[in-house]
Amino acid sequence: MQTLVRLLLRTAAILGIISASLMWADGLEGSAIFILLLVAAGTATRIGVLASRTREQLQLQTVRSAQVAPYHSMGPRQFEEAIAFLCQRDGCTQVQVTGKAGDLGADVLATAPDGRRIVIQCKRYGPTTKVGSADVQRFGGTCWSVHGGQVAAVVTTSVFTKPASEYAVQHGIRCVDADVLAGWASRTGPAPWM
Repeated sequence: MQTLVRLLLRTAAILGIISASLMWADGLEGSAIFILLLVAAGTATRIGVLASRTREQLQLQTVRSAQVAPYHSMGPRQFEEAIAFLCQRDGCTQVQVTGKAGDLGADVLATAPDGRRIVIQCKRYGPTTKVGSADVQRFGGTCWSVHGGQVAAVVTTSVFTKPASEYAVQHGIRCVDADVLAGWASRTGPAPWM
């Protein structure tokens, strides 16, 4: 039923655009009117595609928010253990939760299925608190040299600021925000080491 309603609305939109174009183009030649009709139809189609994509994105965002919600209710240590669980579930070995005062940025250490050493910093933040550049820089200062990481990732229940993301890209650190975490947790997205 909803598909039929959408189809009718799109058809009405296309006919409205065509009618407006014809009224405006009253004094134009046949080829110009034909071009206007093509442009109008293309515009209406693009509007329909964009509306459909927006709906799909909203649905995906809702599903992913539901996936991340349990992580928000965890304490920091529980969140680190949950991330360690995901690593172990996805084939990592030698998984350790090391997060504590003085951990030098490593909350979870593991060995990926292909043998690479993984170092993960966990940031369980509320949806309005972003992981900043200073957080990622502190981690970047230890993940390679102190912890011997071959894959370094910061995993958060929130998002990263633009400077944090830029720093991470420059230094080979993977940013796992709430959406990516939801994909990883639900197995609809990759693990950080992939």
